Amino acid sequence: MAGVIKKEFGALLKDVKTAGKVSLGAFGVLWAVNFVNWVTGWAFLEYGVVPRTVDGLWGLLTMPFLHGGWGHLLANTLAGIPLALMAMERKKSDLAVVTAVTMVTSGLGCWLLGATGSVHVGASGVIFGLIGFLLGRGIWERRAGPMIMSVVVGAVFGGSLFTMIPGLTAGISWQAHLFGFLGGLLCAKLLRGSVSEK
Repeated sequence: MAGVIKKEFGALLKDVKTAGKVSLGAFGVLWAVNFVNWVTGWAFLEYGVVPRTVDGLWGLLTMPFLHGGWGHLLANTLAGIPLALMAMERKKSDLAVVTAVTMVTSGLGCWLLGATGSVHVGASGVIFGLIGFLLGRGIWERRAGPMIMSVVVGAVFGGSLFTMIPGLTAGISWQAHLFGFLGGLLCAKLLRGSVSEK
């Protein structure tokens, strides 16, 4: 019995370490990009999502990598790392799927509904996608782990959901937050029946 417990604990520890490396690596890329952007006088910010322009569609791919300053990036990092770790509780690939889907949904929301001439940057659309995914898992799955994480996420990040309301918070892209969140909910519903495989 002790051998089985030790083996299970070892496997869990290995999974946590791997998930930690993935999360830190992903956010390490964001910090490296921000450093280059800072050195160049924030020259890359113009490559975010620019609503209703053909060139602005490229921002669907670049928006999460660009931030309007160090404080903006720090806020997304502090929220994003624990959310990313929780998103990999079932399968590590869940993080990649949610990230890809919410990059598109949040970016399209900004492109369709953003103010003319505005530029939308930041990973908050993906962050809200992770919030939506984790809350959705607690709704659609019948396992203790996702339900507990859903309660924790709701308690910690519930107040931030008000930033999805149009015009309530100046300087924040409600479009990115709302459509990222909806993309995360969609992922939770679509992935709920997938087989667990670390």
